[in-house]
Amino acid sequence: MSGLSLALRDSNTMLRRNLLHARRYPSLTLNLLLTPIMLLLLFVYIFGDVMSAGIGGGADRSDYIAYLVPGLLLMTIGSTTIGTAVSVSTDMSEGIIARFRTMAIHRGSVLIGHVVGSVLQSVLSVVLVGAVAVAIGFRSTDATALEWLAAFGLLVLFALALTWIAVGMGLVSPNAEAASNNALPLILLPLLSSAFVPVDGMPGWFQPIAEYQPFTPAIETLRGLLLGSHIGHNAWLAIAWCLGLAALGHLWSASTFNRDPK
Repeated sequence: MSGLSLALRDSNTMLRRNLLHARRYPSLTLNLLLTPIMLLLLFVYIFGDVMSAGIGGGADRSDYIAYLVPGLLLMTIGSTTIGTAVSVSTDMSEGIIARFRTMAIHRGSVLIGHVVGSVLQSVLSVVLVGAVAVAIGFRSTDATALEWLAAFGLLVLFALALTWIAVGMGLVSPNAEAASNNALPLILLPLLSSAFVPVDGMPGWFQPIAEYQPFTPAIETLRGLLLGSHIGHNAWLAIAWCLGLAALGHLWSASTFNRDPK
C-alpha cells in the first residue's frame, strides 16, 4: 500500500473515531452551542429595537437581526473549536496517543482526524444556529447562489483555521480544563469585533484593534455576501487571516505532536 493510501485510510479511521465520540458524548458540543444561541435571542428580543435604531435601521428588530447573524455564525465556529482543544488534550492526557505511537499507522492521521471531524461539527453547528436565526426572522433574499457558495466556503476556511489553532492549544495543555481555558480567546475575540456594533461606533483608540483582528474582516465579508453590504478590502484580509492561522496552527500542532514524549 502506498504512503498516500495509508495516510488516507488511517485518517478516515481517526475521523470515524472522533465522530463516534462526538455522537456518544454530545453534551460538550451542545453546551458550547448555547452561548451563540443565547446571545442571538438576548440581543434580538431584549436589545433588538434599540440596537436596530442605533445602527441606522428602522424602529423594529429586523435590521439588527440581519446585522447580528453573520457575526454569530463565526462566533459559533469559535465556540465549537473549544471542544476540539478539550478533545485533543483529553487524548494526550489519557494515554491513547502513546498507544497510537506504538502502532503502524500514519502519524499525522491522528491530527487530521481531529481537524476534519471538528470542521464537520463546526459546519453542522453553523447550520443549527442559522436555522434558529431564520426561525426568528433572518432573511437573505438578495444573495445569489454564487454568493451563498462563497459564504459557505469562507465559513469552512475559517473553521479550518481556528481548528488548527485549537488543536495546538490542546496539545500544549496539561489537561482538559487547561485546554478549555487556553481556547477561551476563540470565543472572546468575536465580542471585541464588529459582530454586535459597527467598528466606527467604538472608541477611537479601540477601533484598530477591532478592525484588524481575525473575526471582523470575516464578519464584514460574510455580511457583504449575504446582505449586499460593501466588502472592500475585508475579503482579502479574511482570506489572509484564515490561511495564516491555518498554516501557523498546522506547523505548531505538527511540531508539538511529533516531539518525542519525555
